[in-house]
Amino acid sequence: MDEGLRAAALDGKIEEYPPRRSRDVKKIINDPDEVVSEALAGMAQAHPDLITVRTKPDYVVRADAPVEGKVALVSGGGSGHEPLHGGFVGRGMLSAAAPGAVFTSPTPDQVLAATQAVDGGAGVLHIVKNYTGDVLNFETAAELAAAEDIEVRSVIVDDDVAVKDSTFTAGRRGVAGTVLVEKIAGAAAERGDSLDEVTAVAEKVVRQVRSMGVALTPCTVPHSGEPSFELGDDEIELGIGIHGEPGREKVKLQPADAIVETLLTAIVDDLPYAEGDQVLLFVNGMGGTPVIELYLAYNSARKFLSDKGIEVTRSLVGNYITSLEMQGMSITLLRLDEQLTELWDAPVSTIALRRDA
Repeated sequence: MDEGLRAAALDGKIEEYPPRRSRDVKKIINDPDEVVSEALAGMAQAHPDLITVRTKPDYVVRADAPVEGKVALVSGGGSGHEPLHGGFVGRGMLSAAAPGAVFTSPTPDQVLAATQAVDGGAGVLHIVKNYTGDVLNFETAAELAAAEDIEVRSVIVDDDVAVKDSTFTAGRRGVAGTVLVEKIAGAAAERGDSLDEVTAVAEKVVRQVRSMGVALTPCTVPHSGEPSFELGDDEIELGIGIHGEPGREKVKLQPADAIVETLLTAIVDDLPYAEGDQVLLFVNGMGGTPVIELYLAYNSARKFLSDKGIEVTRSLVGNYITSLEMQGMSITLLRLDEQLTELWDAPVSTIALRRDA
């Protein structure tokens, strides 16, 4: 349909055929091409005490940015994983986040603008999930920032134990462990640690954290209108990525205890975790899983870890890094020590994670 006929259709004069893709997709959206910008506008209006959203290019900054003399943390990635990353911008966590289009890396100019906006003179740490586009674009932004005398360090998160290489990556994917890196490094920055110290803490979390996920259903990207992969009614995919990338294998649906055992066996064996370890146990929903099922899985995980002599001393359960409406979950373990526990317990005030002193 030409633009004149489309305009007439929108004015109610004629019926448009074929309809726009947004009418084919059962989602609460308007134009598929405007999903991210309209969602960012909603975030800005809902949380003006915590964040500011800037456009052209799009990025989210904490409301009081820049904070002079404080190390700034910048992260980002494709949209569709909310509340990651914009939901973690605020005191005690990220200084800024660069949201790309759905399942698409942010551009270098987005990351550069976010870095410039939050630089308080103490340097900037980029926290980057290990996806090829993210890594390349953050590297480019860091080089451009360095040309402006902004000191930038980068930490690559690659906590997924499911597969070594994937559709989007060279090497392991960065998944739910990213939330823990952002929280713990953010606490170190908030208390006044130097750029070297904040970077070292972030790298320590990366070394100590492992994750693996499972999908019960695919998700549908708004502009495509098609499921991102296929699963039979009685199938699940073990080791799925957050964009719908293939995992280790498709298997028949199993009871929760069996699914949790499969995920945690891979995680525990990978670091490896050992009897006597103290850990943070993070059960994360992929966007479409009822919370009651996440807590049921958490219960299964506690039993499994107890049998291994691994002590859970900190917990997180909920939807923190999602894949649109995908049904499924991921499990993450972080081996804790006194330093990491203190930083995890530190106050935080963001849209998605809040804890008072």
